[in-house]
Amino acid sequence: MIVVKNVSKRIGDKTIVENLTFEVKQGEIFGFIGPSGSGKTSTIRLLTGVYEPTEGEVRVMGVEPTHPSRRVQERFGYMPQLFVLYPNLTVRENLTFVAGLYGMNPLTRGRRVNELLKFVELWDARDRVAVNVSGGMQRRIELAASLLHNPPLLFADEPTAGIDPVLRGKFWEEFRRLRDQGRTIFVTTQYVGESEYCDRVGVIRKGRIVALDTPLELRRQALGGDVVDFTSNDLTAAALMSLMNLDVVREVRPVSRTEARVYVKEAAQAMPMLLDALSANNCTVNRIEEFRPSFDEVFIELMKRDAAQNGETGEEEYDGPTD
Repeated sequence: MIVVKNVSKRIGDKTIVENLTFEVKQGEIFGFIGPSGSGKTSTIRLLTGVYEPTEGEVRVMGVEPTHPSRRVQERFGYMPQLFVLYPNLTVRENLTFVAGLYGMNPLTRGRRVNELLKFVELWDARDRVAVNVSGGMQRRIELAASLLHNPPLLFADEPTAGIDPVLRGKFWEEFRRLRDQGRTIFVTTQYVGESEYCDRVGVIRKGRIVALDTPLELRRQALGGDVVDFTSNDLTAAALMSLMNLDVVREVRPVSRTEARVYVKEAAQAMPMLLDALSANNCTVNRIEEFRPSFDEVFIELMKRDAAQNGETGEEEYDGPTD
């Protein structure tokens, strides 16, 4: 659905994004995360034809987005970061107007508008003027507008910003439902933990992609593999040393007198070997399980690693949800 090859964008003497290369497959949720100002919105503008790349090639559904036909334009939806509809129209009038832009049949237009008003929980506010609804409600109007024509490709720029957690979960349920129907969603998010809901994730920092993979593989990249936690009342230094001698173990970190954390290549393969080694050293294991750090921790580690590779401190990177 989307092919980006060696794309850079400069505005004046400032490089907004640099040497981006990635593909988005049909029927997947592709998440793009990064600190504020890292280039997430600029990338969406390149993909939707708002920006033309300074270098490189962008293809969306087989065509350059800066020269799309009307037929191609009608096949994707775009939810921008800021409210761009008409503040002096009611919620329902805004959606009806957008439906008309897409040439939707007047006989089915009203039904579709009503369906989406209920989905985004704006039915009771349907006759309120858009300027008088909250910022969170305006985000919901934008999402409904982007879904009106059932597009096979949806660009959503921070769709859950300002949305309460319950409705945020409902949005992601809808994205997964659309994915299961074969639709493609390219989404940026300020909530790093939402990366878990994506099929693949691109991590961007200072206009460059620093990591691109599934959430599981990004964890492994950040940590150098999997992590296994175990507890034993019989834990000894000799037992811990025996673990370090295993080929599948990279590092062993004692947590307390009875707990330890082991960094391994792959948890499922390593756990039987860990148990055998501990048993041979007279350690009875009370608990052993794979430790799964939050994606916030993974994200911070990836940011720090890229900063270190580029001789930077990385201290500015992340202390909460990014935008």
